Amino acid sequence: MDKKLFARVHSIDTLGAVDGPGIRFIIFMQGCGLQCKYCQNRDTWDCSLGTNYTVDEIVSKILRYKNYFVASGGGVTISGGEPLLQQDVLIELFKELKKNNISTAIDTSGNFPLTDKLKELIDLTDLFLLDIKCINDKKCKDLTGVSNKLELEFANYLSSINKDFWIRQVLVPGYTDDENDLLKLKDFIHSQTSLRRVDILPYHDFGRFKWENLNVEYPLDGVRTATNEDVARAKRILDIE
Repeated sequence: MDKKLFARVHSIDTLGAVDGPGIRFIIFMQGCGLQCKYCQNRDTWDCSLGTNYTVDEIVSKILRYKNYFVASGGGVTISGGEPLLQQDVLIELFKELKKNNISTAIDTSGNFPLTDKLKELIDLTDLFLLDIKCINDKKCKDLTGVSNKLELEFANYLSSINKDFWIRQVLVPGYTDDENDLLKLKDFIHSQTSLRRVDILPYHDFGRFKWENLNVEYPLDGVRTATNEDVARAKRILDIE
């Protein structure tokens, strides 16, 4: 193991309940190359911020809570920010977690080329929580600043190797709730053979204060929050539970 490797970490949640099965030890990595207008963690974007930890330091923290999350069928989830900006350190971390029989998950946009290094990390990961920003590429570019091409290729690759993954999409009224787009997403979802779950997450502006604290204008000012009825409609169109 390379002792010079550091993970740049934004924060840690020792007992998370929504980022994978069971109770999760969640590490939020610092840095993100996307510019999602609805981002709840605007303070994670800057790659120069955060706290440096060695792999040994992170593993030591995780092992203190192992009995709690393993008993629940849980494990460790790496979130962000964007975890795949730090592939080298995640490879070493996941190798250590495998030695300790700890399951691993990554919450990611998947917006990266499928290099040999990334494929190695994918092999070490038990579950991906893949954020499909918007199936409509033009709208995706408007929402995030990037195309959806790589993230869709990422999903197709996971299916091709039978790697378990969930799809998550934030339902933003006026952006990601168009019926035609949802029907296109439905076709995509049903083409994925290793997809285990689809979560439609209602847009809210709880993270607005983080933008304001950074003196950055909140991009979706005036956009209403998504309701339970909005989510139910989207699920009907997608033909999911």
